[in-house]
Amino acid sequence: MTHKLMLGWREWVGLPEFNITQIKAKVDTGARSSALHAFIIDPYRKGGQRWIMFAIHPLQRRTDVSIECHAPIKDRRLVSDSGGHKQRRYVIETRLILGQSLITAEMTLTNRDTMLFRMLIGRTTMNNRFIIDPSASYLQGKPDFSGGHR
Repeated sequence: MTHKLMLGWREWVGLPEFNITQIKAKVDTGARSSALHAFIIDPYRKGGQRWIMFAIHPLQRRTDVSIECHAPIKDRRLVSDSGGHKQRRYVIETRLILGQSLITAEMTLTNRDTMLFRMLIGRTTMNNRFIIDPSASYLQGKPDFSGGHR
């Protein structure tokens, strides 16, 4: 049996490709895909490839701090939110740091300003790597940017 890491219902995540050292994420076993907050979404072309610029408010309950991010577009998909509303979202692929784990994950971009968490970690990102303890929080601690990832 492989050793699986424990996650709480919320965890700190780092997004190194966007220079975000820590963002609070809700672990959501009910969501298939992971979602990242984006309050501006602007697709463009760069060298013949489709890219997206998006701006994110990385801190909970605050809109005075924003970070501009750029990533290649991986896909555009129809996603149902928790209320059953369908929305066509851009999909990017990025690395995330969860404790000492470095994971490549797909993220859909959507405006989460009205939500408490700026990021959701869905089932496909967890991909049989973790066990969830819904009574615990931040079991993986703050993201490790030192490079000692598993």
